[in-house]
Amino acid sequence: MTTSVPARIEDPSHSRTQRRILIVLVVAQVLSGAGLAAGVTVGALLAQDMLGSTGLAGLPSALGTAGSALAAVAVGRISQARGRRPGLAAGYLAGAVGSVGVIAAAVVGNPVLLFLALFVYGAGTATTLQARYAGADLAAPAHRARAVSTVLVATTLGGVAGPNLAAPTGDLAHTLGIPHLAGPFLLAGAAYAMAALVLAIWLRPDPLLLARTLEAERTAKAYAQPGDADGRSRPAVERRRSGVLVGVLVMALTQLVMVAIMTMTPVHMHDHGHGTAASGLVIAIHIGAMYLPSPLTGWLVDRYGRLTVAVASGLTLLAAGIVAAVAPGDSVAPLAAALALLGLGWNFGLVAGTTIITDAVPTATRARTQGLVDVAVAVAGASGGMASGLVVAVSGFSTLALACGVVALALLPVIAAITRDR
Repeated sequence: MTTSVPARIEDPSHSRTQRRILIVLVVAQVLSGAGLAAGVTVGALLAQDMLGSTGLAGLPSALGTAGSALAAVAVGRISQARGRRPGLAAGYLAGAVGSVGVIAAAVVGNPVLLFLALFVYGAGTATTLQARYAGADLAAPAHRARAVSTVLVATTLGGVAGPNLAAPTGDLAHTLGIPHLAGPFLLAGAAYAMAALVLAIWLRPDPLLLARTLEAERTAKAYAQPGDADGRSRPAVERRRSGVLVGVLVMALTQLVMVAIMTMTPVHMHDHGHGTAASGLVIAIHIGAMYLPSPLTGWLVDRYGRLTVAVASGLTLLAAGIVAAVAPGDSVAPLAAALALLGLGWNFGLVAGTTIITDAVPTATRARTQGLVDVAVAVAGASGGMASGLVVAVSGFSTLALACGVVALALLPVIAAITRDR
């Protein structure tokens, strides 16, 4: 994929700044990963327990991803106006507030409050994903995917720990007089609040604001070529637009498939007699596969191209759907393998799609555009989460898994059609 991307100024001081920014982002992502994964593990089970209905078990995921859509716009706009630091810190703080609301809803047994709190809790998910853009703000184009992957892989530590703490935090909640299934949200609230604090104090200088300054200095020194208002030729503008479209489609389809299968796996396991420890283990493997391969994925994207890895995403998600569909419900290992493939396919799509978007959008409008892109991704995830419970209630988990695999396969002709017209 070729886009008109200016080279970064390779100054040693800027390299040191980029390393420092990545370190701060890594620390925040470790914390936010725990907050993200804790809620994923028991959200559907909590709704099923409060509502007594499997058909609505996908609603928490849908509400969380819908909330993340609104939060993506808010974080993007704040970042556009004031920088990454206040935008990301505000998003994580909202995730912490949502976690407290879920706990309160579970204590009083109020489903309406639960759904409202889950909507707010989705801000943490949106912010965890938005942080990857901050890692790429100062990165050279040839290393952009690896910068994205560094931020993503940091989420693994918290993401793997969170689900495995579902049982202990549940016991702690019970001791405190809180329903057992609400326990992981104690961890989520604390983790999101600490991530907000880390960014608010230490994410200095702000990577997006510094990237704008560097680009303005570079533009001032360069001779503007005839074209549109930002000095780009018309073909470059068209490539930029098609790049955004490709990136959105890749990330939206992978998000839809991932959320749909992931949401209903704990419910599917619960219906076959597995406890929260077993489902927590499977989700932990899934979260690990979502983020742990990021350094390798970043290298593959930078080395072999964005679109090559995007195609690999569709094929991997198809394999995940097939394995999940044929896995015996009473066996943990095949479901763990399916969820590992699901996470890997999502990782391929997210790193490739993020890099495509970052390549295509100038710093002047980057944060706002990235926020809007993540809205589309969140809406796709919300659709997958909402539909997943209904499909399982009507046709079963295997049907859902196979249908998601077919949807993932649609990435191939879509990418081929768009790139052919460029």
